[in-house]
Amino acid sequence: MTQPRALLVTGGSGGIGSAVLQKFHAAGWTCCSIDMTSPVGTESYFSVVADLRTAAACRDAVAEAVHHLGRLDAVVNAAGVWHEGDTAATTEADFDRVIDVNLKGTYFVSAAAIPHLEVTRGCIVNLSSDAGIQGNSGAAAYCASKGGVSVFTKALALELAPRGVRVNAVCPGDVDSPMLRGQARDYGGGEQQYYDRLLAGYPQGRNARFITPAEIAEFVWFLCQPEAAAITGANLSIDFGLSAGIFPHD
Repeated sequence: MTQPRALLVTGGSGGIGSAVLQKFHAAGWTCCSIDMTSPVGTESYFSVVADLRTAAACRDAVAEAVHHLGRLDAVVNAAGVWHEGDTAATTEADFDRVIDVNLKGTYFVSAAAIPHLEVTRGCIVNLSSDAGIQGNSGAAAYCASKGGVSVFTKALALELAPRGVRVNAVCPGDVDSPMLRGQARDYGGGEQQYYDRLLAGYPQGRNARFITPAEIAEFVWFLCQPEAAAITGANLSIDFGLSAGIFPHD
């Protein structure tokens, strides 16, 4: 009997991570979440509770996941935290938290997964951001972390291409998720005011809306399929054109 393909998702309790788990589980994959908490619907997925801010924690979590799954075909690094504020006022603790979760965790989870993905000729999909391919004023620490993810993706794709492992990054704009609601709560001075300010930067004007986690999951799903075999080392935008360039406002 053929063993089903296996997926590991970091940040599986978050909006994007949980949507990815749901998509792949519905398609018959066995799935594992790694996060600080277990995701809703843990009867469907194996869950590893871990803080991925150290290399040792990443190695241990991946080893536990693979022990349960029996194989590893895809890794989706979706764990992430947001920080905004003036660079001069950013504390070292704030900076370390953003870099450790967004970049260091992505790096060392990927590193631990490589030997298993070589066996299956699998793939890695990293969640970067529009802030990983362009600057966002007032979010320098976050941009530093996601810019690192974007270039790390390209470098790792080149390294692993001879071994049959693909690596790509998905770069969303604002996603209707718990992270976005946390941003509005912590930095917005009123949720609707914060949302309106973000949407004002989209070229759709009055028709602008946020991306849904399900839309991100569909994109990730495609990148993990054989039909995407030619795609590696790419930073792929899904942002309603937010990062395409400058456009005139009304």
